[in-house]
Amino acid sequence: MKRFIPNELLSLLEFWLSSCHLRVKWDNAWSDPFHLGFGVSQGSVLSPDLFAVYLDDLTSSCSSLRGLYIVLYADDILLIAPSMCGLQNLLRVCEDELVKIDMLVNTHKSYCLRIGPRHNNRCLSVLLSTGDILWVDEVRYLGVFIARSCSFKCSLEYAKKSFYRANAIFAKTSRCASEEVTLHLVKSKCLPILLYGLEACPLTKSNLQSSDFVINQLFMRLFKTSNIDTVKCCQEYFNFDLPSVLWTKRMLRFEVNFYLYLSS
Repeated sequence: MKRFIPNELLSLLEFWLSSCHLRVKWDNAWSDPFHLGFGVSQGSVLSPDLFAVYLDDLTSSCSSLRGLYIVLYADDILLIAPSMCGLQNLLRVCEDELVKIDMLVNTHKSYCLRIGPRHNNRCLSVLLSTGDILWVDEVRYLGVFIARSCSFKCSLEYAKKSFYRANAIFAKTSRCASEEVTLHLVKSKCLPILLYGLEACPLTKSNLQSSDFVINQLFMRLFKTSNIDTVKCCQEYFNFDLPSVLWTKRMLRFEVNFYLYLSS
Protein backbone atom coordinates (compact mmCIF):
# COMPACT_ATOMS: atom_id res chain seq x y z
CA MET A 1 0.00 0.00 0.00
CA LYS A 2 2.94 2.35 0.69
CA ARG A 3 3.97 1.83 -2.93
CA PHE A 4 0.52 2.98 -4.12
CA ILE A 5 -0.38 -0.34 -5.69
CA PRO A 6 -3.88 -0.21 -7.25
CA ASN A 7 -6.52 -1.61 -4.91
CA GLU A 8 -7.70 -4.09 -7.52
CA LEU A 9 -4.22 -5.56 -7.94
CA LEU A 10 -3.67 -5.66 -4.19
CA SER A 11 -6.98 -7.48 -3.68
CA LEU A 12 -6.07 -9.95 -6.43
CA LEU A 13 -2.69 -10.71 -4.82
CA GLU A 14 -4.28 -11.08 -1.39
CA PHE A 15 -6.93 -13.48 -2.67
CA TRP A 16 -4.42 -15.50 -4.70
CA LEU A 17 -1.85 -15.90 -1.92
CA SER A 18 -4.44 -16.64 0.78
CA SER A 19 -6.12 -19.31 -1.37
CA CYS A 20 -3.04 -21.44 -2.06
CA HIS A 21 -3.38 -25.16 -1.37
CA LEU A 22 -0.68 -27.78 -1.85
CA ARG A 23 -0.41 -31.53 -2.25
CA VAL A 24 2.67 -33.70 -1.77
CA LYS A 25 3.46 -36.43 -4.29
CA TRP A 26 5.39 -39.53 -3.21
CA ASP A 27 5.91 -41.93 -6.12
CA ASN A 28 2.32 -42.44 -7.35
CA ALA A 29 0.63 -41.41 -4.09
CA TRP A 30 -0.78 -37.94 -3.38
CA SER A 31 -1.45 -36.37 0.01
CA ASP A 32 -4.65 -34.57 0.92
CA PRO A 33 -4.68 -30.85 0.04
CA PHE A 34 -3.51 -28.53 2.81
CA HIS A 35 -3.51 -24.74 3.13
CA LEU A 36 -0.27 -22.74 2.92
CA GLY A 37 -0.52 -19.52 4.90
CA PHE A 38 2.91 -18.03 4.18
CA GLY A 39 5.57 -17.75 1.48
CA VAL A 40 5.27 -17.35 -2.28
CA SER A 41 4.81 -19.86 -5.07
CA GLN A 42 8.07 -21.43 -6.19
CA GLY A 43 8.67 -20.97 -9.90
CA SER A 44 6.26 -18.05 -10.26
CA VAL A 45 7.67 -15.07 -12.20
CA LEU A 46 6.04 -12.74 -9.67
CA SER A 47 7.55 -14.39 -6.57
CA PRO A 48 10.99 -12.69 -6.74
CA ASP A 49 9.37 -9.25 -6.92
CA LEU A 50 7.06 -10.00 -3.99
CA PHE A 51 9.94 -11.36 -1.95
CA ALA A 52 12.04 -8.27 -2.78
CA VAL A 53 9.24 -6.03 -1.48
CA TYR A 54 9.09 -8.19 1.65
CA LEU A 55 12.80 -7.68 2.31
CA ASP A 56 12.96 -4.03 1.23
CA ASP A 57 12.89 -2.79 4.82
CA LEU A 58 16.14 -4.66 5.38
CA THR A 59 18.00 -2.41 2.94
CA SER A 60 16.33 0.69 4.38
CA SER A 61 17.52 -0.15 7.87
CA CYS A 62 21.12 -0.48 6.67
CA SER A 63 21.18 2.63 4.49
CA SER A 64 22.09 4.85 7.44
CA LEU A 65 25.26 2.87 8.24
CA ARG A 66 28.15 4.66 6.57
CA GLY A 67 30.72 2.52 4.77
CA LEU A 68 28.60 -0.62 5.15
CA TYR A 69 26.72 -2.13 2.22
CA ILE A 70 24.09 -4.80 1.64
CA VAL A 71 23.37 -6.45 -1.73
CA LEU A 72 20.11 -8.38 -2.12
CA TYR A 73 19.04 -10.81 -4.80
CA ALA A 74 15.95 -12.64 -3.55
CA ASP A 75 17.14 -14.53 -0.46
CA ASP A 76 20.85 -14.32 -1.38
CA ILE A 77 22.20 -11.55 0.84
CA LEU A 78 25.73 -10.16 0.53
CA LEU A 79 27.10 -7.91 3.30
CA ILE A 80 30.20 -5.78 2.65
CA ALA A 81 32.11 -4.08 5.46
CA PRO A 82 35.65 -2.59 5.75
CA SER A 83 36.34 -4.03 9.21
CA MET A 84 35.38 -6.81 11.60
CA CYS A 85 33.59 -4.36 13.89
CA GLY A 86 31.61 -2.95 10.96
CA LEU A 87 30.64 -6.42 9.80
CA GLN A 88 29.44 -7.39 13.27
CA ASN A 89 27.35 -4.21 13.56
CA LEU A 90 25.86 -4.76 10.10
CA LEU A 91 24.95 -8.34 10.94
CA ARG A 92 23.24 -7.29 14.15
CA VAL A 93 21.13 -4.70 12.34
CA CYS A 94 20.17 -7.27 9.68
CA GLU A 95 19.36 -9.90 12.29
CA ASP A 96 17.13 -7.50 14.25
CA GLU A 97 15.27 -6.53 11.06
CA LEU A 98 14.82 -10.16 9.96
CA VAL A 99 13.38 -11.11 13.35
CA LYS A 100 10.65 -8.50 12.82
CA ILE A 101 9.49 -10.33 9.67
CA ASP A 102 9.81 -13.78 11.25
CA MET A 103 13.02 -14.79 9.47
CA LEU A 104 16.43 -15.97 10.72
CA VAL A 105 19.96 -16.12 9.34
CA ASN A 106 20.93 -19.71 8.52
CA THR A 107 24.48 -19.93 9.91
CA HIS A 108 25.00 -23.31 8.21
CA LYS A 109 24.66 -21.64 4.80
CA SER A 110 26.38 -18.35 5.66
CA TYR A 111 30.12 -17.70 5.43
CA CYS A 112 32.63 -14.89 5.84
CA LEU A 113 35.43 -14.09 3.41
CA ARG A 114 38.23 -11.55 3.72
CA ILE A 115 39.62 -9.60 0.75
CA GLY A 116 42.55 -7.21 1.10
CA PRO A 117 46.20 -6.95 2.20
CA ARG A 118 45.39 -8.66 5.51
CA HIS A 119 43.40 -11.53 4.01
CA ASN A 120 45.79 -14.10 5.54
CA ASN A 121 45.35 -12.78 9.08
CA ARG A 122 43.23 -14.89 11.38
CA CYS A 123 39.82 -13.37 12.19
CA LEU A 124 37.57 -13.76 15.19
CA SER A 125 34.26 -15.53 14.76
CA VAL A 126 31.26 -13.45 13.74
CA LEU A 127 28.55 -13.99 16.35
CA LEU A 128 24.81 -14.26 15.86
CA SER A 129 22.03 -15.40 18.14
CA THR A 130 21.68 -18.55 16.02
CA GLY A 131 25.39 -19.41 16.09
CA ASP A 132 28.80 -18.45 14.68
CA ILE A 133 29.59 -17.77 11.01
CA LEU A 134 32.74 -19.49 9.77
CA TRP A 135 35.57 -17.91 7.79
CA VAL A 136 36.33 -19.70 4.51
CA ASP A 137 38.70 -19.43 1.53
CA GLU A 138 35.92 -19.32 -1.06
CA VAL A 139 32.25 -18.36 -1.12
CA ARG A 140 29.64 -18.87 -3.80
CA TYR A 141 27.35 -15.96 -4.63
CA LEU A 142 24.84 -16.21 -7.49
CA GLY A 143 26.76 -19.08 -9.04
CA VAL A 144 30.14 -17.32 -9.02
CA PHE A 145 32.92 -18.41 -6.64
CA ILE A 146 34.81 -15.55 -4.98
CA ALA A 147 38.21 -16.39 -3.49
CA ARG A 148 40.08 -14.98 -0.49
CA SER A 149 42.85 -12.79 -1.90
CA CYS A 150 44.61 -9.42 -1.81
CA SER A 151 42.12 -8.09 -4.36
CA PHE A 152 38.77 -9.19 -5.75
CA LYS A 153 39.33 -12.56 -7.40
CA CYS A 154 37.08 -15.25 -8.85
CA SER A 155 37.85 -18.96 -8.83
CA LEU A 156 37.21 -20.94 -12.01
CA GLU A 157 37.92 -24.41 -10.63
CA TYR A 158 34.26 -25.23 -9.92
CA ALA A 159 33.18 -23.94 -13.34
CA LYS A 160 35.76 -26.18 -15.04
CA LYS A 161 34.67 -29.20 -13.00
CA SER A 162 31.04 -28.54 -13.96
CA PHE A 163 32.09 -28.21 -17.59
CA TYR A 164 33.82 -31.60 -17.49
CA ARG A 165 30.74 -33.19 -15.91
CA ALA A 166 28.46 -31.69 -18.54
CA ASN A 167 30.90 -32.80 -21.21
CA ALA A 168 29.64 -36.37 -20.80
CA ILE A 169 27.78 -35.47 -24.00
CA PHE A 170 31.06 -36.09 -25.82
CA ALA A 171 31.41 -39.59 -24.38
CA LYS A 172 27.84 -40.44 -25.44
CA THR A 173 27.96 -39.04 -28.97
CA SER A 174 31.59 -39.33 -30.06
CA ARG A 175 31.05 -42.66 -31.85
CA CYS A 176 27.69 -41.96 -33.47
CA ALA A 177 27.61 -38.19 -34.12
CA SER A 178 29.67 -36.02 -36.43
CA GLU A 179 32.20 -33.52 -35.12
CA GLU A 180 29.88 -30.69 -36.12
CA VAL A 181 26.99 -32.08 -34.05
CA THR A 182 29.23 -32.75 -31.06
CA LEU A 183 30.69 -29.23 -31.10
CA HIS A 184 27.23 -27.71 -31.45
CA LEU A 185 26.08 -29.62 -28.34
CA VAL A 186 29.20 -28.56 -26.44
CA LYS A 187 28.73 -24.93 -27.48
CA SER A 188 25.06 -24.83 -26.47
CA LYS A 189 25.10 -27.07 -23.36
CA CYS A 190 28.62 -27.07 -21.86
CA LEU A 191 30.26 -23.77 -22.78
CA PRO A 192 27.65 -21.59 -20.97
CA ILE A 193 28.53 -23.45 -17.75
CA LEU A 194 32.18 -22.47 -18.13
CA LEU A 195 31.36 -18.82 -18.91
CA TYR A 196 28.50 -18.32 -16.44
CA GLY A 197 28.72 -14.90 -14.77
CA LEU A 198 32.32 -14.28 -15.82
CA GLU A 199 31.55 -11.06 -17.71
CA ALA A 200 31.24 -9.34 -14.32
CA CYS A 201 34.51 -10.84 -13.00
CA PRO A 202 38.00 -9.34 -13.39
CA LEU A 203 39.82 -12.31 -14.90
CA THR A 204 43.60 -12.47 -15.17
CA LYS A 205 45.62 -13.66 -18.14
CA SER A 206 46.23 -16.90 -16.26
CA ASN A 207 42.47 -17.41 -15.78
CA LEU A 208 41.82 -16.95 -19.49
CA GLN A 209 44.63 -19.30 -20.50
CA SER A 210 43.30 -21.91 -18.09
CA SER A 211 39.81 -21.65 -19.64
CA ASP A 212 41.21 -21.86 -23.17
CA PHE A 213 43.19 -24.96 -22.22
CA VAL A 214 39.93 -26.75 -21.34
CA ILE A 215 38.55 -26.16 -24.85
CA ASN A 216 41.84 -26.99 -26.55
CA GLN A 217 41.91 -30.30 -24.69
CA LEU A 218 38.41 -31.05 -25.94
CA PHE A 219 39.44 -30.42 -29.56
CA MET A 220 42.55 -32.56 -29.16
CA ARG A 221 40.45 -35.43 -27.93
CA LEU A 222 37.73 -34.97 -30.53
CA PHE A 223 40.09 -34.76 -33.52
CA LYS A 224 42.69 -37.12 -32.03
CA THR A 225 45.63 -34.74 -32.32
CA SER A 226 48.11 -33.08 -29.99
CA ASN A 227 49.18 -30.40 -32.47
CA ILE A 228 47.95 -26.99 -31.29
CA ASP A 229 48.14 -25.57 -34.83
CA THR A 230 45.78 -28.29 -36.04
CA VAL A 231 43.46 -27.49 -33.14
CA LYS A 232 43.42 -23.80 -34.06
CA CYS A 233 42.60 -24.66 -37.67
CA CYS A 234 39.70 -26.85 -36.52
CA GLN A 235 38.39 -24.09 -34.25
CA GLU A 236 38.53 -21.60 -37.10
CA TYR A 237 36.85 -24.00 -39.51
CA PHE A 238 33.96 -24.72 -37.12
CA ASN A 239 33.76 -21.06 -36.01
CA PHE A 240 34.35 -22.06 -32.38
CA ASP A 241 35.62 -19.11 -30.31
CA LEU A 242 37.81 -19.72 -27.27
CA PRO A 243 36.56 -18.64 -23.81
CA SER A 244 39.04 -15.74 -23.75
CA VAL A 245 37.50 -14.30 -26.93
CA LEU A 246 33.94 -14.88 -25.73
CA TRP A 247 34.74 -13.35 -22.33
CA THR A 248 36.01 -10.15 -23.97
CA LYS A 249 32.85 -9.83 -26.07
CA ARG A 250 30.54 -10.57 -23.14
CA MET A 251 32.41 -8.16 -20.86
CA LEU A 252 32.07 -5.30 -23.36
CA ARG A 253 28.36 -6.05 -23.80
CA PHE A 254 27.91 -6.17 -20.02
CA GLU A 255 29.64 -2.80 -19.56
CA VAL A 256 27.45 -1.20 -22.23
CA ASN A 257 24.25 -2.59 -20.70
CA PHE A 258 25.37 -1.54 -17.22
CA TYR A 259 26.11 1.99 -18.44
CA LEU A 260 22.71 2.21 -20.15
CA TYR A 261 21.05 0.98 -16.94
CA LEU A 262 22.77 3.68 -14.87
CA SER A 263 21.84 6.32 -17.45
CA SER A 264 18.15 5.38 -17.55
